[in-house]
Amino acid sequence: MVNLRKAAMKKQPWYIAGLHFECMQCGNCCSGPAEGYVWACDKELAMMAGELGITEQQFRSLYTRIEDDEVSLIEDQKTKNCIFLSGKCCGIYKVRPNQCRTWPFWDVNLGCPEDWGWASSRCPGINRGRLYNFDEIEMIRTNRKWWDD
Repeated sequence: MVNLRKAAMKKQPWYIAGLHFECMQCGNCCSGPAEGYVWACDKELAMMAGELGITEQQFRSLYTRIEDDEVSLIEDQKTKNCIFLSGKCCGIYKVRPNQCRTWPFWDVNLGCPEDWGWASSRCPGINRGRLYNFDEIEMIRTNRKWWDD
Protein backbone atom coordinates (compact mmCIF):
# COMPACT_ATOMS: atom_id res chain seq x y z
CA MET A 1 0.00 0.00 0.00
CA VAL A 2 1.25 3.47 -0.87
CA ASN A 3 1.79 5.82 2.02
CA LEU A 4 -0.62 8.62 1.01
CA ARG A 5 0.87 11.13 3.43
CA LYS A 6 4.32 10.60 1.97
CA ALA A 7 2.95 10.86 -1.59
CA ALA A 8 1.11 14.09 -0.75
CA MET A 9 4.23 15.59 0.80
CA LYS A 10 6.25 14.85 -2.32
CA LYS A 11 3.80 16.85 -4.44
CA GLN A 12 4.34 20.06 -2.49
CA PRO A 13 6.74 22.47 -4.17
CA TRP A 14 10.07 22.97 -2.46
CA TYR A 15 9.18 26.64 -1.88
CA ILE A 16 5.98 25.87 0.05
CA ALA A 17 7.29 27.93 3.01
CA GLY A 18 7.73 30.98 0.77
CA LEU A 19 10.66 32.87 -0.69
CA HIS A 20 12.26 36.22 -0.03
CA PHE A 21 12.59 38.81 -2.78
CA GLU A 22 13.15 42.56 -2.94
CA CYS A 23 13.86 44.32 -6.22
CA MET A 24 17.17 46.14 -5.85
CA GLN A 25 16.67 48.00 -9.15
CA CYS A 26 20.02 46.74 -10.40
CA GLY A 27 18.84 46.13 -13.97
CA ASN A 28 20.46 42.68 -14.11
CA CYS A 29 17.21 40.97 -15.11
CA CYS A 30 17.05 43.25 -18.16
CA SER A 31 20.66 43.11 -19.23
CA GLY A 32 23.06 40.96 -21.32
CA PRO A 33 25.50 39.46 -21.97
CA ALA A 34 23.51 37.01 -24.10
CA GLU A 35 20.51 37.47 -26.32
CA GLY A 36 17.22 36.68 -24.65
CA TYR A 37 13.52 36.97 -25.15
CA VAL A 38 10.95 39.24 -23.58
CA TRP A 39 7.63 37.94 -24.82
CA ALA A 40 4.67 40.28 -25.15
CA CYS A 41 1.05 39.76 -26.17
CA ASP A 42 -0.96 42.01 -28.46
CA LYS A 43 -2.57 43.92 -25.58
CA GLU A 44 0.82 44.62 -23.99
CA LEU A 45 2.26 45.76 -27.33
CA ALA A 46 -0.63 48.20 -27.76
CA MET A 47 -0.12 49.58 -24.24
CA MET A 48 3.64 49.97 -24.75
CA ALA A 49 3.04 51.79 -28.04
CA GLY A 50 0.55 54.08 -26.32
CA GLU A 51 3.03 54.79 -23.54
CA LEU A 52 5.56 55.90 -26.16
CA GLY A 53 3.00 57.89 -28.13
CA ILE A 54 3.37 55.88 -31.34
CA THR A 55 1.14 53.50 -33.25
CA GLU A 56 1.22 49.80 -32.51
CA GLN A 57 2.56 49.17 -36.02
CA GLN A 58 5.40 51.64 -35.43
CA PHE A 59 6.15 50.00 -32.10
CA ARG A 60 6.23 46.53 -33.64
CA SER A 61 8.51 47.72 -36.43
CA LEU A 62 10.95 49.55 -34.16
CA TYR A 63 11.04 47.43 -31.01
CA THR A 64 10.02 43.83 -31.69
CA ARG A 65 11.03 40.70 -33.55
CA ILE A 66 9.18 37.48 -34.32
CA GLU A 67 10.52 34.22 -32.89
CA ASP A 68 8.62 30.96 -33.35
CA ASP A 69 5.42 32.88 -34.24
CA GLU A 70 5.62 34.88 -30.99
CA VAL A 71 6.58 38.53 -30.46
CA SER A 72 9.63 39.46 -28.40
CA LEU A 73 11.13 42.84 -27.59
CA ILE A 74 14.49 43.45 -29.22
CA GLU A 75 17.80 44.05 -27.45
CA ASP A 76 20.38 46.74 -27.87
CA GLN A 77 22.72 45.14 -30.43
CA LYS A 78 25.90 46.20 -28.61
CA THR A 79 25.03 45.37 -25.01
CA LYS A 80 22.28 42.74 -25.48
CA ASN A 81 20.30 44.65 -22.84
CA CYS A 82 16.57 45.12 -23.26
CA ILE A 83 15.97 47.98 -25.65
CA PHE A 84 14.03 49.80 -22.92
CA LEU A 85 16.70 49.56 -20.21
CA SER A 86 18.10 53.03 -19.61
CA GLY A 87 20.82 52.96 -16.97
CA LYS A 88 19.17 50.73 -14.39
CA CYS A 89 15.61 51.87 -15.09
CA CYS A 90 12.94 50.59 -17.43
CA GLY A 91 11.70 53.20 -19.89
CA ILE A 92 8.26 51.51 -20.04
CA TYR A 93 8.04 50.30 -16.44
CA LYS A 94 4.35 50.96 -15.84
CA VAL A 95 3.40 48.99 -18.99
CA ARG A 96 6.21 46.42 -18.92
CA PRO A 97 5.25 42.94 -20.14
CA ASN A 98 3.95 40.23 -17.85
CA GLN A 99 7.24 38.36 -18.19
CA CYS A 100 9.02 41.27 -16.52
CA ARG A 101 6.33 41.64 -13.86
CA THR A 102 6.60 38.03 -12.72
CA TRP A 103 10.40 37.99 -12.18
CA PRO A 104 11.88 36.12 -10.29
CA PHE A 105 8.94 33.76 -9.82
CA TRP A 106 9.44 32.04 -13.17
CA ASP A 107 9.08 28.27 -13.57
CA VAL A 108 12.73 28.04 -14.62
CA ASN A 109 13.78 29.63 -11.31
CA LEU A 110 11.36 27.60 -9.19
CA GLY A 111 12.17 24.11 -10.46
CA CYS A 112 14.38 23.28 -7.49
CA PRO A 113 16.47 25.08 -4.86
CA GLU A 114 19.50 24.93 -7.15
CA ASP A 115 17.60 26.80 -9.88
CA TRP A 116 16.64 29.48 -7.36
CA GLY A 117 20.28 29.64 -6.26
CA TRP A 118 21.44 30.08 -9.85
CA ALA A 119 18.97 32.96 -10.32
CA SER A 120 20.22 34.53 -7.09
CA SER A 121 23.75 34.62 -8.48
CA ARG A 122 22.53 37.21 -11.03
CA CYS A 123 19.86 38.91 -8.95
CA PRO A 124 20.92 40.50 -5.65
CA GLY A 125 17.27 40.86 -4.58
CA ILE A 126 16.64 37.12 -4.39
CA ASN A 127 16.74 35.87 -0.78
CA ARG A 128 16.43 39.44 0.52
CA GLY A 129 13.55 41.57 1.64
CA ARG A 130 10.00 40.54 2.20
CA LEU A 131 8.79 36.98 2.37
CA TYR A 132 6.34 36.04 -0.38
CA ASN A 133 4.16 33.19 0.83
CA PHE A 134 3.36 30.23 -1.39
CA ASP A 135 -0.04 31.59 -2.48
CA GLU A 136 1.48 34.94 -3.47
CA ILE A 137 4.22 33.21 -5.46
CA GLU A 138 1.67 31.06 -7.26
CA MET A 139 -0.51 34.06 -8.03
CA ILE A 140 2.49 35.92 -9.52
CA ARG A 141 3.90 32.85 -11.28
CA THR A 142 0.66 31.99 -13.02
CA ASN A 143 -0.45 35.54 -13.82
CA ARG A 144 -1.13 36.10 -17.51
CA LYS A 145 -3.20 39.30 -17.45
CA TRP A 146 -2.18 42.24 -15.28
CA TRP A 147 -4.13 45.04 -16.97
CA ASP A 148 -7.69 46.21 -16.48
CA ASP A 149 -9.98 45.93 -19.48
